[in-house]
Amino acid sequence: MASRPPDERDTIAAARRGDRDACTRLVRAHEEIAFRTAYLITRNAADAEEAAQDAFVKAFRALGRFRAGAVFRPWLLAIVANEARNRVRSSARREALALRAAHEVRSGDAAPSPERAADDATRRAELLAAIDDLPDDHRLVVLCRYVLELGEAETAAVLGVRPGTVKSRLARALDRLREDERVQEVARS
Repeated sequence: MASRPPDERDTIAAARRGDRDACTRLVRAHEEIAFRTAYLITRNAADAEEAAQDAFVKAFRALGRFRAGAVFRPWLLAIVANEARNRVRSSARREALALRAAHEVRSGDAAPSPERAADDATRRAELLAAIDDLPDDHRLVVLCRYVLELGEAETAAVLGVRPGTVKSRLARALDRLREDERVQEVARS
């Protein structure tokens, strides 16, 4: 009889007891979203990697305070976001936003023409530049919702605000983006 894979609650309980394999499973399950979250805040791959690693260490040290039955990902991402913000504050680096937006070509799909790929890259760069020019609180809510594809509750947990604040910031950010000439140009093309 095959044993069932442990669900996240079992994995968290095992990690609390010091099970290194359980800790490894939690890291593997969340390392990509943790890095992406940190990257959106730090805008630097090296800083994001360090922030995510430091956040995992802090999270594992704080597992005893993790509320049983709660969802792990928003709790972890809030720690990641705090660590990334601390890193940005301490280093005072504000590099241009450079997100990896490479599209994976599925087997059987035709690759876009070089002209289309260049055009897509230009439009993506214009849109990212417009997002980058938003105030931090608006930029982060847009990135969490549309780049990381986090839900409203998860975005609120990551940013440490109420869900209503996420809604209002998102509405204001989208209004500003709609008024931005670069976004209007992207929409026209």
